[in-house]
Amino acid sequence: MKCYLGIDVGTSACKAVAFDESGRPVAEASREYSVVLPQPGWAELDSCNVLDKCLEVISDCARRCPESIVGLAVSSQGEAFTPVDSDGRPLGPAMVSSDNRAQAYATDWPRRFGLEKLYRITGHTPAPLFTLFKLLWLRDHQPQLWRTARKFLCFEDLLHARLGVEPAMSWPLAGRTMMFDVRLHEWSAEILAAAGLDPSRLARTIRPGSVVGTIRPDIAAQLSLAAGTVVVSAGHDQPCGALGAGVCRDGAAVYATGTVECITPAFSRPVFSDDLRRNNLATYDHAVDGMYVTVAYSLTGGNILRWFRDQFGRPEIEEARRTGRSVYELILNDLDDQPCRPMVLPYFTPTGTPYFDSGVTGAILGLRMATSRGEILRALLEGVAMEMRLNMDILHQSGCDVREFRAIGGGARSDAWNQLKADVIGKPLAVVNVTESGCLGAAMLVRRALEGDDLSQLAGRWVSVRSRYNPRPQFVDWYNSRFELYRRLYPQLRELLSSPQLARRPEKTA
Repeated sequence: MKCYLGIDVGTSACKAVAFDESGRPVAEASREYSVVLPQPGWAELDSCNVLDKCLEVISDCARRCPESIVGLAVSSQGEAFTPVDSDGRPLGPAMVSSDNRAQAYATDWPRRFGLEKLYRITGHTPAPLFTLFKLLWLRDHQPQLWRTARKFLCFEDLLHARLGVEPAMSWPLAGRTMMFDVRLHEWSAEILAAAGLDPSRLARTIRPGSVVGTIRPDIAAQLSLAAGTVVVSAGHDQPCGALGAGVCRDGAAVYATGTVECITPAFSRPVFSDDLRRNNLATYDHAVDGMYVTVAYSLTGGNILRWFRDQFGRPEIEEARRTGRSVYELILNDLDDQPCRPMVLPYFTPTGTPYFDSGVTGAILGLRMATSRGEILRALLEGVAMEMRLNMDILHQSGCDVREFRAIGGGARSDAWNQLKADVIGKPLAVVNVTESGCLGAAMLVRRALEGDDLSQLAGRWVSVRSRYNPRPQFVDWYNSRFELYRRLYPQLRELLSSPQLARRPEKTA
């Protein structure tokens, strides 16, 4: 028997799951780490710490796995990069997606380069979250680090380097840098020349499901892996999660709840349209050969539940310590089952699609003295789901209709949360048998690389639906009317926040 290891490097945690030849998880491990916020608008990860945690979860799985692990692949958060020296050692932290310091570069540089040309090459519209603009900021504000760094690696290829393999970035992850030609499947020479970046300072790009190399023997031994364990390309976590949820055809989408809330529909051909461009909805490679995806997302996603935990969840934190139960499970037990009157605009971070707005802030509307903690919790989660419904409405109007949603991620473990999403978006939601679908998608790519399986057929064997949640008819009209109200709130809030009186801070007193 053989086992295939999928690793998922997220913004707040890394996970590893080993799957046997029937797609059954046989060992898993996870580690958390924290995003550091050194200044307003900055958000960083200690890349050395993340790498250490990744090696820990690989080693844990290897020791627990009943059979030999023959290969591994890395599903990675997008955009974040790390400057490294000639030995692949980090020279500084990674700026994660929600880091907003490159705002000016995301506004000015594309105008000089050409907005339309940039979209036609990359399939993306500019925002400070993308690697390109963070690199330009680094070049101008930390010139010594810019000159010293041998390469700039995202977390997939950074972990490759740590495993002693020549780093390679898969096409889906390269697509999230805004430096990759998504039609030609290569770094864009024109973009790199305009940015003053030599392509040798980036990892080579490679088709997902390709063998990258073999883990260095001494590192394999340290991690309790067999000699000859191979590394396979996987890439951006959203396409990997879509594959792991069985999303391999038109009209299907994965609904992922992690730190970021994200819906990833699949297309059989690349779609470049003015509607998608105006609403910042990208087109780039799926993990499945010949398929493409877009991503509709809110940078405020599952992290809003973590915020609620930190601010209001002291009783559940204490109970979790006493009982060993999940603190999030305990918090969600307090979730109201009925729609609530408070309404939330979930911009606790910069927005994702469709606005790409880093200036707007979150808002909680409709509070009364009688408002309960459970209602506030539900309103927070409803707000994120409303933002996803807004994105789906835009996709529908653009001719990209989604008929089937499959839920993955930590949020998919909660029946109450799944039902809330189905009620708000107004479409059925299916939960698949493996919640860590990013790890499963990565493992499927290992299997494909080593055994030659067709990914769609493999998904049919390995992925099954565990439960389904249908919109409750008694709430359909309520959420339809709430959605029309929700659509009107963003422009009004944006106008209010632009008021000089709100922007001005009071003088400090002695």
